[in-house]
Amino acid sequence: MSSSRGFVDGSGGAGGVDAAGGAPAGADAAHAGADAAPTRVKRWLVALDIDGTTMREDGVVTDTVIQAVRDAEAAGHEVMLSTGRSENMTVPLLERLGIEPKYLVCANGALTLQRTVEGAYERVHVETFDPTEVLQTIRGALENGAYGVEDETGHYLLSGDFPDDTMTASGDHVDFERLLGVRATRVVVISPEHGLEEFLEIVDAMGLHKVSYTVGWTAWLDIAPEGVTKATAMERIREWLDIPRSRVFAAGDGRNDIDMLRWASTSGRGVVMGQAPDDVVDAGNELTGGVTADGLAAALDTLPR
Repeated sequence: MSSSRGFVDGSGGAGGVDAAGGAPAGADAAHAGADAAPTRVKRWLVALDIDGTTMREDGVVTDTVIQAVRDAEAAGHEVMLSTGRSENMTVPLLERLGIEPKYLVCANGALTLQRTVEGAYERVHVETFDPTEVLQTIRGALENGAYGVEDETGHYLLSGDFPDDTMTASGDHVDFERLLGVRATRVVVISPEHGLEEFLEIVDAMGLHKVSYTVGWTAWLDIAPEGVTKATAMERIREWLDIPRSRVFAAGDGRNDIDMLRWASTSGRGVVMGQAPDDVVDAGNELTGGVTADGLAAALDTLPR
């Protein structure tokens, strides 16, 4: 974390008095939709990770966090989710949060969704890749790993034993060879037999190329198309909405948030959750409380009102 970092204590920030950000411009303007109504503060683009940031490990989103998220949107800020989750694991959370963002980022930046006038979400930008080479490389090093591929439609093909969750419930279990050649937005690899440090060493030794990848809290590897991260998707959305880089706010706790936190910290606010590992902390320029202490709410409450 840079020398200008601060600790968010929820004491509140100074509010501005100018109009909201301007209308989208350029060739991508058609994706931006109608502009937000003018507010008494300058509009910020607020990108929130879900797991470990908005939501606790037990799946609970506290009333305190929900209220802070709603208050930020009510103040005129563009509050959205930016997650490694798939589309069908992200959209239902919006009702619980009580927000209606113009955009959502899923699959660690490979998928961008836009809200329609009817209130549904449609895909406006999809990044895919052929996972054959990387899957064969990883399987050579992790023979007993479990492998999941998310295709262009958001459907999962799974090979090996995954923990029971929404991804597993909605996916098809297939032979490993069926994963090869699929146009993928995301590949997930887990290896429960390895500890995190050992897993990190194995992944580092693989020398993976032509993809972007992050290692999670456990022996969990997320792989995306080359050069695709939450940051690349958020920068595209920022341009569509014509919001200055100085008014971007991103909050996260995991290694898949590092690029997004660096992107926000360059001119705006990269807020790291208190329980994040050191390499994630180093990517941001602010530190808030942990997810169990409603750290996100404290950070959101400092946005201009």
